[in-house]
This record gives sequence, structure tokens and C-alpha cells, in this order.
Amino acid sequence: MIIKAIKTHKIIKSDNDLLKLLDQYVDGLKEESILVIASKIVAITQGRMVNPKEVDVDALIKKEADFFIDKNLHKSNLFITLKNNILTFSSGIDESNGNGYLILWPEDPQKVANKVRNHLMRRFNIEQVGVIITDMTALPMRWGVIGGAIAYSGFKPLKDLRGKPDIFGKEYKYTKVGILNGLSAAASVVMGEGAEQTPLAIIEDLDFIEFVDKNPSRNELESLIIKLEEDMYGPLFKNAPWQKGGS
Repeated sequence: MIIKAIKTHKIIKSDNDLLKLLDQYVDGLKEESILVIASKIVAITQGRMVNPKEVDVDALIKKEADFFIDKNLHKSNLFITLKNNILTFSSGIDESNGNGYLILWPEDPQKVANKVRNHLMRRFNIEQVGVIITDMTALPMRWGVIGGAIAYSGFKPLKDLRGKPDIFGKEYKYTKVGILNGLSAAASVVMGEGAEQTPLAIIEDLDFIEFVDKNPSRNELESLIIKLEEDMYGPLFKNAPWQKGGS
């Protein structure tokens, strides 16, 4: 696997066309490669930016969240939030690299991923290409932010080992390999989470990936979500002091 980060100019409010940006900086793609895009530049091109002096930031976070845990329960004063079945902080709202603005999560990132994939297929005359839109996340009880996916298209995001034998013939019962988030984390290490100014990356030489010639269906997207009663972390979620967001 090879990951190549792509340096761009500083993406600011006047940049309002994601496909134009991609055409400017992505000058070639091989078959069976994946383009990784930082969610922040997707949001900026959508105009998903607000002046923090003009809004109640806490109210905005609560409105953007599906559920939230009050920030006063942790010394960081950050809201733990659930948005689109993804655990994150502050509903994904961030001011880093925002040039004085708060950057929200993109609107309908799955629609964007599908649109980008279709555009790349036409532009480069290729059939097998993937797209991932990433954002920062963190693992419980471990320091260090990592990249996670908020949308994808063009390949199978999981490798299901259930019913298959391990090296000693013992059958796997629960294991599904998280291809999608593994790729997101790896790409984000190369792209960086600071001032690197490389919000795009291309992943190549992906022999272990099963590409598909379509965007993910609703059923396929829903298959990524673990029902709470089946989630190993379910007891923690059920007993956490969640409050309903969206208003």
C-alpha cells in the first residue's frame, strides 16, 4: 500500500467548488486507487462556516448533534456527541485551520462521496476507484487523534471473517475487519492533523481491497452500523447521560 499526500493552497471561504479543487490538484488516478478527502475542505466548499462571534457555539453544537453529553462533565469542556451514528466531539465543529471561522461537518457527506467518485470515473476514464471523506476521531482511553471515515464509495468497507478458520483451524465468530476506518487512519497519518496543508491523499497498490463498480446502497451503509444491543460498548452507551440534540 502506498499513500501520497497532496499539498494544496490554503482552502478558504472563497473556495466554493470541491470538484474544481480536485481537478486542480489531482492530476491522475490509477485503476483500483482511493482518493481521500479531509471533511474540512468539503465543508468549506459548501459554505459550512460560521463566525464564532455571531453564534452561541454551545447551542450550535447541540443543534448539530443527534445526541450529546454535557461538556461540564469533563474538564476539557468539550461535548461528547453522536452525529450520523459516529461518536465525535462538538458535533465535528472545529476552528483549527478555519481562518477565524468555525467549520461544521459537511452537509450529506455520503452524497458528496458518491458525486466525487462519479466525477473521477469520468475524468480519468477509470472504472474501479474509491473515495473516502475523513475527519478526526479518538479512541477511548488512548491519547492521540486518528482519522475516521464519515463517508465512502467504490469499495467494500468491511472484510467479514466470520465462519472462516484462523491459522489453526479455529472458526472466527465475530470478527469483521474495518477496512474503511483502517485506510482512513493510515491516510490521515500521512495527511497530518496540523498545519501540513495536505487535505488530500491518494492510496494505491491495494491488493487486499475489493472494489465495486457502484456507490453504496442504503442497506450497505446501514450494515456498517452496530445495533446497540450487539455493540460491545453498548452498556457504556446505554448508561451514559445522553441528551437529545437537534434543536
